[in-house]
Amino acid sequence: MESNRQRKVAQIIQEDMAEIFRKQSSESKQSFLVTVSDVKVTADLGIAKIYLSIFPAEFRTAIMKEISENNSYYRNYIGQKMSKQVRIIPQLAFYLDTSLDDVERIEKELKGEGDNPIL
Repeated sequence: MESNRQRKVAQIIQEDMAEIFRKQSSESKQSFLVTVSDVKVTADLGIAKIYLSIFPAEFRTAIMKEISENNSYYRNYIGQKMSKQVRIIPQLAFYLDTSLDDVERIEKELKGEGDNPIL
């Protein structure tokens, strides 16, 4: 079960990461959207798992690669924002969240519009 402290730290990380991704996408020449869909923090607050939704889909691989290459930059940014609230800045682990794609695919299949109709 998640503690109040874990939820608070996760919420701070989610808001700060959303802010930095918003800035980066507005400064980019390409139009894409990176959404922080969820953040899970371990009980010892040592690791933060950050789940990202990236649209359009063709940019996902490149953006995830760039994010993982700049992991230390993001951790430093979070560290500056959270330095007064936590003793140890968590390690950041980024994951691609495809749950919205799954929902869309299931809805299409239920309507009979999918690639493999049931009947």
